[in-house]
Amino acid sequence: MKRWCGTVILWVGRRKEDSKRRVRFSVAMSLDGYIAGPNGESDWILMDPDIDFSALMSAFDTVLLGRKTYEATRQQGGTGGMPGMQAYLFSSTLRQTECPGVIVSDNPAKTLAELKAKRGKDIWLFGGGLLFRSLLELGLVDAVEVAVIPVLLGGGLPLLPHPARLSKLKLVKHRVYEKTGTVSLEYGPA
Repeated sequence: MKRWCGTVILWVGRRKEDSKRRVRFSVAMSLDGYIAGPNGESDWILMDPDIDFSALMSAFDTVLLGRKTYEATRQQGGTGGMPGMQAYLFSSTLRQTECPGVIVSDNPAKTLAELKAKRGKDIWLFGGGLLFRSLLELGLVDAVEVAVIPVLLGGGLPLLPHPARLSKLKLVKHRVYEKTGTVSLEYGPA
């Protein structure tokens, strides 16, 4: 069985070119609610052969990262961004000169308003959990797409870090991937 080190996204939303860009939090999560292991590991994420990752990635032209996620990708030898996507890093401590290849912002609301006003593909909220929580509380997340991986980690980084406010969502679609037992759930605002 192949494993995937990173976030899993499971749907390509077909959009009209003139429709509004969406901010989509697409993430793999263990059955007990963690998006990474206790040390940030993601080697538990199963890569299902029925998922066309090239098609999935083509749904996005912009990726959003929080400081911890950016630093973790850099420590793993990455650039902090994704190939073919403009990367935005939200941080109050890191400066543009320290982060080549990404645009640094300390104002998510303003930056996302500008991004959504531009034509383009959907916007991938890659992580992490703290950025997700902040954008969710600001009402800036349009879709929550969770791939539930059939593994119990027993601890790690939760999908939604505490404290968080109540956010009601409605199920938009779901799919079961029989080969790995992964269940994909897509939610929108209730």
